[in-house]
Amino acid sequence: MADVRILLISGSTRQGSGNTAALRTVQATAADGIAAELYDGLVALPAFSPDQDEQPPEPAAGLRARIAAADALLFCTPEYAGTLPGSLKNLLDWTVGAGVLDGKPVGSVNVAAPGRGEGAQATLRLVLGYVNARIVERAWARVFVPREAVDGVLRDEAVAAELRTVLEALERGVAAG
Repeated sequence: MADVRILLISGSTRQGSGNTAALRTVQATAADGIAAELYDGLVALPAFSPDQDEQPPEPAAGLRARIAAADALLFCTPEYAGTLPGSLKNLLDWTVGAGVLDGKPVGSVNVAAPGRGEGAQATLRLVLGYVNARIVERAWARVFVPREAVDGVLRDEAVAAELRTVLEALERGVAAG
């Protein structure tokens, strides 16, 4: 059994996404004692409806249960039109009423090219602050992933090492309470 459970959430719904590949790399290279689990239900989440917040549909209830069971979350998201993709914002909306992110350590990796992705990161930080998640600053990082390095997981060992550093910082954030 792992000492720390970290839920990995990609904001991308694209097949071959560099964001998802980065998180798969995190999952594949996690140190002993860390269980890194990739959330794969983003596409199946229905649009958030306040009328369903008390008794959410199964995809949203499952998401909430997985977040509640995790010790921490690590996000990796593209930027669409200067902000978060709507699908990721929808995921976050499903967490608000349940309070599952309250006090939960979170990190984020921006894998976009230099000068890109800052709007998504700023919006993610804003929403996570609103739901009272605990941002682990050392696990909030930019790790550039060149498109040619993406093949399901990342084939660049230097990038993989940087991603492991982010995961380890998040693990320390959990331990610090």
